[in-house]
Amino acid sequence: MTYPGTITLTRGAHETRAAGVCLLEAAAWFAGKSHTDHPACVSPVLAAYGRSLNDALPDDSRQLLVPFVPLMPGTAGDGLDEARGYLALDWLIRVHTPAWLDLAGLADEARALRDLSRITDLAAAQAARPVVLTARNKATAARDATKDAARAAAWDAAWTAARDAAGDAAWAATGAAAGDAAWDAAGDAAWAAARDVLAPTVTQLQESAIVLFSAMIHPETMP
Repeated sequence: MTYPGTITLTRGAHETRAAGVCLLEAAAWFAGKSHTDHPACVSPVLAAYGRSLNDALPDDSRQLLVPFVPLMPGTAGDGLDEARGYLALDWLIRVHTPAWLDLAGLADEARALRDLSRITDLAAAQAARPVVLTARNKATAARDATKDAARAAAWDAAWTAARDAAGDAAWAATGAAAGDAAWDAAGDAAWAAARDVLAPTVTQLQESAIVLFSAMIHPETMP
């Protein structure tokens, strides 16, 4: 089967191309490879992020990923995966987590994370760790004050995608704490607000996650 001029991305992995394709399956198809959602020609960091993002987005937003399909093959072994991981970790700490902290009423903690220097290496991640831990502890305390805090509505998969991508020493240093802070803050936000109040934040983070994916393809171009 020849890669078509237009394509529709669908959720999840598929047994055959005739059954549909996700983002990574489309990349394998474009590269002329066998049907798989783990194409060896794509950076494993991009692939992990792409699989999660593909499945997290609603059907219409998922199609915004189609232009990235031809850009992904050839990224495996290009020496840029560490930079990609730090881009994802930086997004998790300075974009994703503050959004949920704001909803949980922890504006000062959200501002402190946003004001951190960009996380581009292990030293920056370690320097950010105390600020992230403070946010996590405040979020945990707020959650515990509300005994039955609901989390599910706020735990969006854009966070999961960033966690998959930032799987290095920096994640061990800082990312897990940021994830805990976002989890706890999102739980309180979900308890305190109706789903329609949460929806703009989810949409905003989904859009931001797509921008992040674009940046991760060519992280060397980042200022």
